[in-house]
Amino acid sequence: MERKPINPWDWSLRFGFNQAELVEGGRRQLICSGQTSVDAEGRPQHAGDMRAQVALAMDNLEAVLAAAGMTLRDVVRLNVYTTDVDAYLSCFDVVSERCSAARVRPASTLLGVTRLAAPELMVELEATAIA
Repeated sequence: MERKPINPWDWSLRFGFNQAELVEGGRRQLICSGQTSVDAEGRPQHAGDMRAQVALAMDNLEAVLAAAGMTLRDVVRLNVYTTDVDAYLSCFDVVSERCSAARVRPASTLLGVTRLAAPELMVELEATAIA
């Protein structure tokens, strides 16, 4: 698979994402459901703690990717849904550090929403991976 970042402007690079990613030659595509801060039984964890919720949602995303034989390096799109944009931005480093370690800047959208599936959930990560 060959990936080419598309950035007609460079401002998004400061925030750790590309405007788009051109993917050619990919053979496998994984469309992930939104991953949240739930345990193995689907019970919400870390009510009121955005940083802990983001970290667990990333752990859960990485577990889904691993189950498909993929890693964060294969993620070409990462959408973030949150009930508190400012709180998410204050701990965005949790996501950006993991993506930087994987040497990836997936195309991304940050959306503020009224609520997620369970009232105590504050963030949901939705990814597309291609390998």
